[in-house]
Amino acid sequence: MIDWSLIQETAETILEKDPAARSMLEVYLCYPGFHAVTMYRVANVFYKQEQFTLARCISQFARMITGIEIHPGATIGRRFVIDHGMGVVIGETTVIGDDCFLYQGVTLGAGAEARQGEQTRGRKRHPTLKNEVIVGSGAEIQGDIVVGNNVRVASGSIVLKDVPDNSIVVGVPGRIIYKDGKRVDDKTPDPEAEAIKRLKQRIDSLEKSLNSLKEASPLSNQTAQADLGDENKGDNDDDSDPVDVFLQGAGI
Repeated sequence: MIDWSLIQETAETILEKDPAARSMLEVYLCYPGFHAVTMYRVANVFYKQEQFTLARCISQFARMITGIEIHPGATIGRRFVIDHGMGVVIGETTVIGDDCFLYQGVTLGAGAEARQGEQTRGRKRHPTLKNEVIVGSGAEIQGDIVVGNNVRVASGSIVLKDVPDNSIVVGVPGRIIYKDGKRVDDKTPDPEAEAIKRLKQRIDSLEKSLNSLKEASPLSNQTAQADLGDENKGDNDDDSDPVDVFLQGAGI
């Protein structure tokens, strides 16, 4: 039997959390996330009755009209909301707890195990999201991993490892920058950050060499000083390194 209370709870949660929602009628008629979750609830009933093809047909129809693909075999808790929703994919063995919130373009996928085909059929290969998890737009959570309670996953992140409760995850691959409200001193190597730092160091070294050559040439000394004056226009008194500020998560 379909539990209609779950569907009603989802509609009420959308109305409560989305400032753009003006009425319950608007939620019922105009929210693809609500439509997709509703059809998932129906398809899940048939899936549990082992009417797999019918269940998949319902989920594929939902995908056609909403752009959201939820496998009927997924396990989804109460008050689950997908905002906007286009491009969301939720795999067969995904488990989602209560009060979770997904934005558009989120993938809860199988990762590398998806390439093994029928060898992994019947095995848990998709992530588990516990309660009150928020996943930003374009983020990917892949593999049989656990994302703890009250976790925030930043937009565009790729999460490949378990995440403890009360954490904020950012980056590719995803790394924890806050836990229990405190900044985490992450010692995990970041190849992208290291490459940016090395490039900046190289540029600084080349600029120093170029300035030395200009100063050594009496004919071009005046021109070099003029060029340096132009380059310094607009500089402020802030001594902070913008690259370091960026790599430390500015704007998060």
